[in-house]
Amino acid sequence: MLGKIVYIGNTMAHVEVKEGTKLAENLMNMHIIFEDNNKKILGEVEDVGEEIIKIRFLGEFVGDKFLGGVLRKPTLNSKVRVITPEEIKLIVGEDTASSLLMGYSPLYDECPVRIDINELFSNHMAIFGNSGSGKSCGVARLLQNVFTNPKLIPYKANFMIFDAYGEYHNAFRELNKINPNFNFKFFTTNENDLKNGGEQIRLPIWLLNLDDLALLLDAQTHSQLPIIERMLKLTRIFAETDESAIKYKNHLIAKAILTILYTNQTSSSKRNDIFQILNTCSTPEFNTEAPVHGIGYTRKFRECFIIDTQGNFTESVLVTQYISSFIDEKLDSYEPRTNSFYTLEDMEKALNFTLISEGLLKNEQAYNDAVTLKVRLHSIVISENAKFFDYPKYITLENYISSLVTYNGRKAQIVNFNFEDIDDSFAKVLVKIYSRLLFVFTKKLANRATIPFHLFLEECHRYVQNDNDLNLIGYNIFDRIAKEGRKYGLMLNLISQRPVEISETVISQCSNFIIFKMTHPRDLDYIKKMLPNISAEVVEKQKALQPGTCVAFGRAFKIPTIIKMEMPSPEPQSSNCDVADTWQVHQRA
Repeated sequence: MLGKIVYIGNTMAHVEVKEGTKLAENLMNMHIIFEDNNKKILGEVEDVGEEIIKIRFLGEFVGDKFLGGVLRKPTLNSKVRVITPEEIKLIVGEDTASSLLMGYSPLYDECPVRIDINELFSNHMAIFGNSGSGKSCGVARLLQNVFTNPKLIPYKANFMIFDAYGEYHNAFRELNKINPNFNFKFFTTNENDLKNGGEQIRLPIWLLNLDDLALLLDAQTHSQLPIIERMLKLTRIFAETDESAIKYKNHLIAKAILTILYTNQTSSSKRNDIFQILNTCSTPEFNTEAPVHGIGYTRKFRECFIIDTQGNFTESVLVTQYISSFIDEKLDSYEPRTNSFYTLEDMEKALNFTLISEGLLKNEQAYNDAVTLKVRLHSIVISENAKFFDYPKYITLENYISSLVTYNGRKAQIVNFNFEDIDDSFAKVLVKIYSRLLFVFTKKLANRATIPFHLFLEECHRYVQNDNDLNLIGYNIFDRIAKEGRKYGLMLNLISQRPVEISETVISQCSNFIIFKMTHPRDLDYIKKMLPNISAEVVEKQKALQPGTCVAFGRAFKIPTIIKMEMPSPEPQSSNCDVADTWQVHQRA
């Protein structure tokens, strides 16, 4: 079939077709060996003509190993032949203790394609493809193969699937049937799922730091960050009940009330602001019914603010002395504990106190910034989303992460978060918070990367974007995980039909790519731009793929490989609506 070499370039060779040879129909994309006395070069047929076959160089066989990339070129008198079955195994992977079945090669009689587990799962990965191309089924099949692998028992695995549509519950809900030691845990925002073993998503609000709260409250300017920081500190202070905390609360309340008393407001306005402070934050010493002792008489605190006919407080001297007695400038250095239990409502009270007591009323810009945050926080407190922060008791970060991967007292290897019942903007914030908590957890481990987590982000173009985070808080959590997470054992797995909308930084850090059929020109151009090592031939291949078939390349793959993946069993709930069937009126038997 193949004759002599007539041209050798940097990346390909031209081989003549022997006269009278009938070309095989499946010659395209087949692999060819250029062999001479001291080397074997692997090539791939990329163009077939009547007289010339163009073959692109892929790598070199050195002993019993295959190395991608070509430094040495074949000679003009090299023997040209089709690859043998033994050589095929060297490039599609062999069955070893550390290998995982990925699928089958449609080019080589359904030859199994196996990959090294470490090369695939110790790096960030991207899975792209049009809607209906087989992404969800491919992900489900890949993870099912992990747990059906007879040579590996992944008991300590931690796969966290952030699921935009609740598709994966069906694919993994019977995971323990594979092995009783395997468990699947399902968190959801959809109340209907609670009847089917799902647990409501709940994030302890005290685990959120300044950056998380800035995202939750949709802060837009740097001037809002000090307000949120002050709110967070006051929330922790108000949540404490020990003697030192109470003294500091009294100190804060006293300073706030005195500040109001010395403003140019009318007495009635001052009284309203003071009572609003007491309504927000009160102590035994500062509340409307607290006794204020004068010489020979006692007044309730609220009675000190009765206004006389001249518009002044009748007990201004008494109440000023009382308030001043609680001010101790030494307490300004007090720092609250960071392990306090508090709620969204506590946080709202703290923000209201900040708004009244920090002199924001005198600064129009600061006041507007604070009011904006106040409105956004209140909208969360009174919305259905408040329940996602309703955690019943205090828990540390370490114990919270442990609770996520514990199911009925046993280890859960796959944890599915279903976000289908909330809007995209709120889902993005939750995914970012979970990702940051896992990043902090893995980073703090005494022995680095000893508890790996794999985050599978379905429809990740909704979350992993070029947001304002970098300008506002100095970083984007997905960018940080992409650049640093691998060394701590935190890996991203991006699943998307629109890679053009994903952060460039995150895609650039992915080491493995599984691409199903994609046709949109912008997405294809974006992939070529972000991955300079990908050839135009690989991009062209995936444009004509059948559903469930992908082109895979990267560290885990010796060469870009076309892989036909088996249908998962059971399947995720990702199929299209059967319109023809639903349109019909079915008669009862």
